[in-house]
Amino acid sequence: MEIRVLGPLSADVCGGSIVPTAGKPRQILSLLALYPGRVMPVPTLMEEVWGTDLPRSALTTLQTYILQLRRRLGTALGPDASKGSKDVLVTRHGGYLLQVPPECVDVHEYERLVAAGHTAFDAGEDGRAARLFRQALALWRGPALVDVQAGSILDIEVMRLEESRLCTLERRIDADLRLGRHTELLTELTALIARHPLHEGFHSQAMVALYRAGRQARALDVYRSLRGRLREELGLEPSPQLQRLHQGLLSADPALDSPATGRRGPTFNFYAA
Repeated sequence: MEIRVLGPLSADVCGGSIVPTAGKPRQILSLLALYPGRVMPVPTLMEEVWGTDLPRSALTTLQTYILQLRRRLGTALGPDASKGSKDVLVTRHGGYLLQVPPECVDVHEYERLVAAGHTAFDAGEDGRAARLFRQALALWRGPALVDVQAGSILDIEVMRLEESRLCTLERRIDADLRLGRHTELLTELTALIARHPLHEGFHSQAMVALYRAGRQARALDVYRSLRGRLREELGLEPSPQLQRLHQGLLSADPALDSPATGRRGPTFNFYAA
């Protein structure tokens, strides 16, 4: 079985899709797929599908959705399969679980690569960290579960995954900056600060990349624009780290000139206290 949630939902068994067309069974399959091998309690599944306003027939209807998923599984597995649909979509006391290896689901491969990337990053293995983060990000095919109408539980999971994606992208850029790739990053960072106008991490990276590329005035413009938006929209000043980075740009701090002379760690914490 191959399940992908980092983008549109897909679940293929023996070359055939088991993704239902109806919305609520898709929610159930998505939630089970995010936690393969783990029992998903019936109350959690019902909260995802109906929220707190459960219909009287909620339990019976949920069982019907599970039956529909098993039928699709059975059709895809075929009559000669060593395991039946009930061996894959398993009933346990109080809930259901999808009995598949975690590596069958793209999110678990993504998280494995990200963890390995962070280990390499912390060890100063910048080239390896950048490669691992790139491999992790390449698994994304769009916003997580973009074609699933998420309830309250999946909403939290989608937000968690999207935040992880941004953090992974930020660390990959940090690794590339350590490797002296500031010129190659300028186009990407220009697009990122336009899409995320209040994200201090991306702005700090853009400021450092521009400065190292000999564009000090543009780096200062990036800071001024962010400061103006933060004050106007949130009534806040930039963080102390970003303010110190700004002062470093104004004074042409030699520590900014080369990745080798900077502190280890994220670019955003270059001037951490």
